[in-house]
Amino acid sequence: MDPVSDLTRFVQRRLGTALRNRVAGDDAPQHAERIWGAEGERWFTPDDPIWRVHADASMFPGGIASLLLQSLHPLAMAGVAGHSGYRGDPWGRLQRTSHYLAITTYGTVEHAHEVIGHVRGIHERVRGKDEKGRPYSAADPHLLRWVHLAEIDSFLRAHQTFGSDPLSPRDTDRYVEQAGVPAALLGVVDPPRSVAELRRALEEYRPELEPSEAAKDAARFLLLDPPLPFVARPGYATLATGGLSLLPPWALEMLEIPLPRPVSRLVARPVGRFGTAAVRWGMAGLGERRPSDHDVTEPNPDRTAAAS
Repeated sequence: MDPVSDLTRFVQRRLGTALRNRVAGDDAPQHAERIWGAEGERWFTPDDPIWRVHADASMFPGGIASLLLQSLHPLAMAGVAGHSGYRGDPWGRLQRTSHYLAITTYGTVEHAHEVIGHVRGIHERVRGKDEKGRPYSAADPHLLRWVHLAEIDSFLRAHQTFGSDPLSPRDTDRYVEQAGVPAALLGVVDPPRSVAELRRALEEYRPELEPSEAAKDAARFLLLDPPLPFVARPGYATLATGGLSLLPPWALEMLEIPLPRPVSRLVARPVGRFGTAAVRWGMAGLGERRPSDHDVTEPNPDRTAAAS
């Protein structure tokens, strides 16, 4: 036996287990069994870009970038601040989001419809007013569309920047289109079908965005005071730094985050690449099958119809 190799494998598995439990919860193996053990039609297969993007470690910095970008819509942020409990139960919120993405990406169509219906029910109950007295509803298709746009734009940018196998231009468009299948069922009206449509749609929201106090508070929480033990914060900082490097300059300016483009390109992105590689190494140490290792039932050939 090689003591050095044994120690390396031990550290790798411990890291992978800690990451999995934070993101997917202590009952992650049970959730995985339900997803992979179920028989039935699925929307997507291992050959689809959405599988590759959502299975990659780049989702870690991409998720951070997504939360920061989404926070810039004051009504969307008011809903998060008032109802999500992100401060009191941040890991619970992350795990619920992770579970939703896993089922709608890899699960059966039946299970995907179930979880989408559950989330729609929650959205119907989330309503109120922002700090300026403007009413909001989480079921508002316009707000749902903003959240969807910010999310898939961040995930895609992260994958193309930090992913182990970046997508071709054709597959980036396919990813945007495929991500719109569950989004349409959730209530997003006219989800974009290409990267060009995605970027145009994001620009259309620019006049509505503003750096609310709730958004700045969320940024401080995510970047300066994450709910992690001291020993884990340096590793998280590499992912957060990578996430910041994905944000457009105007978003950084609105959040009052000083990150000039040269620093972002020459420092933040290499740091983010290192952190993402560490996550990928740790998750590989679990010795579990990756999503692409699983055989699944052939998907519906008309995926667009599935979203109508």
